[in-house]
Amino acid sequence: MNFNSFISDNFAGFSPRDLPNFIFSFIVSALLAFILSKVYIKYGNALSNRKAFARNFVVLAIATMFIISVVKSSLALSLGLVGALSIVRFRSAIKEPEELTYLFLTIAIGLGCGAGLTLLTTIAFIGFVFFIWLNSRTQKALESKNLYLTLSASQPDLFDLKQVVEVLKKYCTAVKLKRTDETQNEMEASFMVEVEDFNQLQLAKEGIKSLNKSIAITFMDNSRDF
Repeated sequence: MNFNSFISDNFAGFSPRDLPNFIFSFIVSALLAFILSKVYIKYGNALSNRKAFARNFVVLAIATMFIISVVKSSLALSLGLVGALSIVRFRSAIKEPEELTYLFLTIAIGLGCGAGLTLLTTIAFIGFVFFIWLNSRTQKALESKNLYLTLSASQPDLFDLKQVVEVLKKYCTAVKLKRTDETQNEMEASFMVEVEDFNQLQLAKEGIKSLNKSIAITFMDNSRDF
């Protein structure tokens, strides 16, 4: 195999004239994904570490853009991609629906830019961001008094979720269970609670501790400011 045949085999279906468009799509997908990561950090409601999760957006968008750029010119590669995706399995579950939504948005950015529809992708992205901002503004007043409450215990058998909810309802204005995780060695529950003042917060904390002193309690403000 000579050098010319090596080049022709590896660049089949790719023209040097396509390189500027590829670079432009690469830059746009990275930029939009970076902006989306900042939007997610500021306006997201997930209880997990939003900054750590948002770091994946740029890489995911670029990878998706590159895959689509490669396979769109070849039917064989497209069919191979379908077969490869059919065996993909998530090893760690996406526990928050919001996380899945932002992942789909990131993939959509990569798909649009990879298909060469950078202008349409940018317009759609602006619409998504505007809707996210508008939704945040409309709910800001309703969530201003809300706190995230996370309870964890190393002895799941001593963690009675029903009693915990009863205590929270007694001292908090509103209580909403957001998420529960239970393993053999640990139990964790996350709530969104509404309190009128610090006294309510202290009473709720003391009430939970009266059930089980080993329960770790974390209150987190629902503010979206940096």
